[in-house]
Amino acid sequence: MKQQLTLRIRLESPTVGVDFGLQNGSGHNYDILQKQKSAAQDLCFECTVVAKLGADNQPDFTGPLVQGPPANRFVYINIGKSAGQFDSIWSRRLKVPLRGITAEIVYQTTANSAMLLETNVPGTGKDGGPTCGTVKPFNGWHIAMK
Repeated sequence: MKQQLTLRIRLESPTVGVDFGLQNGSGHNYDILQKQKSAAQDLCFECTVVAKLGADNQPDFTGPLVQGPPANRFVYINIGKSAGQFDSIWSRRLKVPLRGITAEIVYQTTANSAMLLETNVPGTGKDGGPTCGTVKPFNGWHIAMK
């Protein structure tokens, strides 16, 4: 059975003056959704993915925002030039893993239309620029209210 699951990604204290957006599609054939320029506050991105049970009874995620192989799915946040901000000095992408979302969490979240899954990720890296690569450490997803 397929379930639509709403995700909220909160990018904490992102590098100021940089565009961030969700990557919709893959390879060279993608567009940017919910593009936002960072200021002095966190940025939030909400999106919907489709969860279906895989052969191992664990959720597998699909949809135009979902990237990667079944055992290692993620959502990209594109940054700077990758998000269409061509005057930026940054051209990065941030992988937000979908790991740790169990079938039980999917069931609990989709059973109540007022709930979603949320994660908080750092928006600025050790170099002072936007965080990029796979989020580390990744604190996982938790159920939250819409």
